[in-house]
Amino acid sequence: MRKNIVAGNWKMNNDLAQTESLLNDLKNQEATSNAEIMVAPTYTNLYQASQALKESKIEVVAQNMHFAENGAYTGEISASMLQSIGVKTVILGHSERREYFNETDELLAKKVDAALAKGMRVIFCFGEELADRKAGNEETVVGNQIKNALFHLGAAAFQNIVLAYEPVWAIGTGETASPEQAQDMHAFIRKTLADKYGNDVADGVSILYGGSVKPANAEEIFSKPDVDGGLIGGASLKAEDFFAIVNAF
Repeated sequence: MRKNIVAGNWKMNNDLAQTESLLNDLKNQEATSNAEIMVAPTYTNLYQASQALKESKIEVVAQNMHFAENGAYTGEISASMLQSIGVKTVILGHSERREYFNETDELLAKKVDAALAKGMRVIFCFGEELADRKAGNEETVVGNQIKNALFHLGAAAFQNIVLAYEPVWAIGTGETASPEQAQDMHAFIRKTLADKYGNDVADGVSILYGGSVKPANAEEIFSKPDVDGGLIGGASLKAEDFFAIVNAF
């Protein structure tokens, strides 16, 4: 049975003092759902966060990693480095990484391989932009992103993969994605997996929604049968809002 997951991506926000304050606020919140809870602070605060939340039910995850184990890659971080501070899960393929840092499907396939080879869990992100949606190409774009980066893997690899659909066209554009549109795309994603790997694999993979989930809309979005949780941006920077989303299940 697949898991419900709520993951907070803090992006490039919060210095050390602000991180410590938010971590304390998170520890004081109560989870009334059985959803897995994750937060992804910045690299400079990962160790502090992993230590602070060691005894809690909140997992600390990374926002990105390099495909190489070590070497002349200034400014990059490897899977082993993350594991050395207790981080076991990494977000890969986020729309901002794709847009601002030119991360391609081919590069992301290498990153996924590197993470899985080290036994890490991957939250793999993908999604179409506004032009794709308006042209009616959203399923083609999303399908290709999944196939190009993941379909070289064996079925067993998907035990360590969580998928996260980001409708880039509905984030900061003034456009709004409805819960029904989220469900339609999640159902397509699951069918895409089933066509390649069979229903058992497809039904076992958690698919998160990353389209501006907030306390006000989380319950309706999470009620959809193929939406297994959320990858949360801005709302994860306030402990009360984040846990309102966690408890929306």
